[in-house]
Amino acid sequence: MKRLLLVGTIVFLSAAFVRADSNWLTNYDEAKTKAKSDNKFLLLDFTGSDWCGWCKRLKAEVFSKPQFQDYAAKNLVLVELDFPRAKPQTQEVKKQNMQLASQYRIEGFPTIVVLNADGQKIGELGYMEGGAEAFIAAIEKLRKS
Repeated sequence: MKRLLLVGTIVFLSAAFVRADSNWLTNYDEAKTKAKSDNKFLLLDFTGSDWCGWCKRLKAEVFSKPQFQDYAAKNLVLVELDFPRAKPQTQEVKKQNMQLASQYRIEGFPTIVVLNADGQKIGELGYMEGGAEAFIAAIEKLRKS
């Protein structure tokens, strides 16, 4: 019985972690189509998820917070463009991410590029103090400019 409870708990916690990241897409073309059809802005997160300290802080202090997740669900299509050192990626994803980094002239991590529903760049952000509230305010300022 204890073993069954342990297995159930592990499955439940695993599902929670998957669900938390399931709002993030990795295919830019798919995300762009979704943004256009849903009339939402695109948030491109250029990150080094397994080595970049500021990227990890941004995820922990902003992206993982319910306040940001609720805001994003209503207003954004989220795209993770990762440049990991150890985490495996397909060649297709690596190529796409490199092309987008070149297109948007990414020079450091994390860099957040915000695009309107038509795919036009409206602004760029990085890590900032203040958590989800400050980050959402910065996105709103870009959206209204």
